[in-house]
Amino acid sequence: MQSTPDIVKPASFDLILFGGTGDLAWRKLMPALFQAFRHGSLPEGGRIIGVARDKLTDEQYRSLIETRFREVDGPKQPNADEFARFAAMLHYVRMDPSQPEDYQTLASTLAERDAATVVMYVATAPALFTTVVEQLAAAGLNTPRTRVVLEKPLGHDLASNRAINAAVGRAFGERQIFRIDHYLGKPAVQNLFALRFGNALFEPLWRRENIANIQITIAEDLGVEKRGQFYDSTGALRDMVQNHALQLLCAIAMEPPINAHADAIRDEKLKVLRSLKAWTPETLTQHVIRGQYSAGSRHGKAVPGYLDEAGVPADSDTETYVALRTEIENWRWAGVPFYIRTGKRLAAREAHITVNFRPTPHPIFKAPIGAANKLVINLQPRDGLELHLLAEGRTQRNATASSTGATQTLAPVQLDLDFDKRFGNERVGAYERLLLDVIDGRLNLFVRSDEQEEAWQWVQPILEHWQAGQMPPRPYAAGTWGPSAASAMIARDGHCWSEEA
Repeated sequence: MQSTPDIVKPASFDLILFGGTGDLAWRKLMPALFQAFRHGSLPEGGRIIGVARDKLTDEQYRSLIETRFREVDGPKQPNADEFARFAAMLHYVRMDPSQPEDYQTLASTLAERDAATVVMYVATAPALFTTVVEQLAAAGLNTPRTRVVLEKPLGHDLASNRAINAAVGRAFGERQIFRIDHYLGKPAVQNLFALRFGNALFEPLWRRENIANIQITIAEDLGVEKRGQFYDSTGALRDMVQNHALQLLCAIAMEPPINAHADAIRDEKLKVLRSLKAWTPETLTQHVIRGQYSAGSRHGKAVPGYLDEAGVPADSDTETYVALRTEIENWRWAGVPFYIRTGKRLAAREAHITVNFRPTPHPIFKAPIGAANKLVINLQPRDGLELHLLAEGRTQRNATASSTGATQTLAPVQLDLDFDKRFGNERVGAYERLLLDVIDGRLNLFVRSDEQEEAWQWVQPILEHWQAGQMPPRPYAAGTWGPSAASAMIARDGHCWSEEA
């Protein structure tokens, strides 16, 4: 393993995108890099080098990226002058990541100017991760000034995750490895940390005595689109729960870190993962719901079921929906259920965390049945906070009232803070933030190997339970909120999902 010095802000950088002509590069990474360039936050003197098997010159690559930018959201599209200046940073190297001799071509390109920082962004199929890092090491490209970025999913199960981390660890030091989870770069998740650790308002309430349950929802209304073959080998548990959802759970449940340094934050997240209640045969059956969408409708138009999607085998049992119940076995959260659900072809595209508080211990006012305070942290498509309260709605007079003859009736009200409206164009997108953090060497928003392994260890019993044929996916119609069994699961605790409240 290479020893690494303290990381400092670079005077110049080379950012190499393995998979430089792929879907992730043009949909997410290039637009994010352009926004950083537009905002003046991308360090000067940098090169962005696309790497792929296609036969392209630098000019052809620039032209390809310019064409792809036409599909980006309007305000984020560059004008001709902006793109011309940004394109001067773009370069291309044709290479096959599986061929050792091609890495010498890349090495020659990097040697042309000896940048202060070299970022290797591996946006390839996960099966190539190990090959790429081993060949980088063999070509002498794992220098102390090199950082490697790995996209999820990092492995297919616990064993493959350990194998990938071991291979990467032989080539790079832990402080050189940036395991990216773009949810951690979302402004709303940053505000979740700010809400918890930058304010004194909620911390005294953030515990089992005051909170009845916490729900994490990551819903998509789209299907698998053109990614059927890839998705069928992944599924909702690997694609969303093992990484995004568990990272959100850690952010909401972790103890306050001693400071804002990367390892202090990641140490506390690791404690949460290690405190998750272990699975038993009974809880695997009762507290995990697996679903697969069938034909239905989206925005009034008929859409096919999962088995009719391109690239999906007709007999596939891959899940497109997961709902589960868990607990965190520590003093702060003992007995508080945490519910996670995620899926494709659901009723809406939205992601939010709902913190449901306990009702008042001795109600003296009339209020709607089941009404209680809740905090909703919206992640997408809206980004903000909603605080749901009860306030006086009207006063009734009746014979059974107090000596005044009046009974106050409370009605639900809410305080709604929309961060996009409040901060507008000042906001930084997830990939823009994370790419700048890699270039600057900040690890706070990236996942450490032990943290990632603990997450895989927790989901592994679910995977094994399914592989044993114990739980075929339940069908649910596209455009609904998933299998009815998910509602039954949460109802057994006396609760309901947020849209059913």
